Amino acid sequence: MLVLSVPLSDISKLAPLVASLPERTTVVDTSNFYPQRDGEGFVPADTVESVWVGEQLGRPVVKAWNCIGSASLASNGRPSGDPERLALPVAADREEDKKVAMELVEATGFTAHDAGTLAESWRQQPGTPCYGTDLSIGALPAALERADRENAPIRRDLVVQVFANWLGVGANPDAEWSLGIARSICGGPDLRV
Repeated sequence: MLVLSVPLSDISKLAPLVASLPERTTVVDTSNFYPQRDGEGFVPADTVESVWVGEQLGRPVVKAWNCIGSASLASNGRPSGDPERLALPVAADREEDKKVAMELVEATGFTAHDAGTLAESWRQQPGTPCYGTDLSIGALPAALERADRENAPIRRDLVVQVFANWLGVGANPDAEWSLGIARSICGGPDLRV
């Protein structure tokens, strides 16, 4: 398995490395497109980020671990059966890749949820109800279903503006503050964790 956690603007630099891996290697894309970092028009409009990543790499990828913040990833893993265990969506086109990624998500202390094909992985991108909102398995499927492709970029950019504003005045908000902002802007009024 190869897990990619780089800005999308660096994906093409990794294509030669990925091409040298055996075909059976599962490649997991944890990346997210932020035009403020990656550049406007970097990913063509109406293109699903991970579909684009797979095209750049010349092989299928799995979308996983992209919608959880680093603080939650580092500290919120729980044993299976724990009522506070968070769930993470996993999307892929090849079933063998999805199975490997889901097993690893489970091993890292999160409940893996089959989020469908890579074409549907836009539902777990920035600006959607499951992005950065730390959901349980009881809430994740409904959040994926409620994702709004048209408004997700607007909400993504609004979250970035809020963070930039606070960081610009010297504040360094904690993980709980960040979670609250994501839930308020992206999760909507009916978000249930």
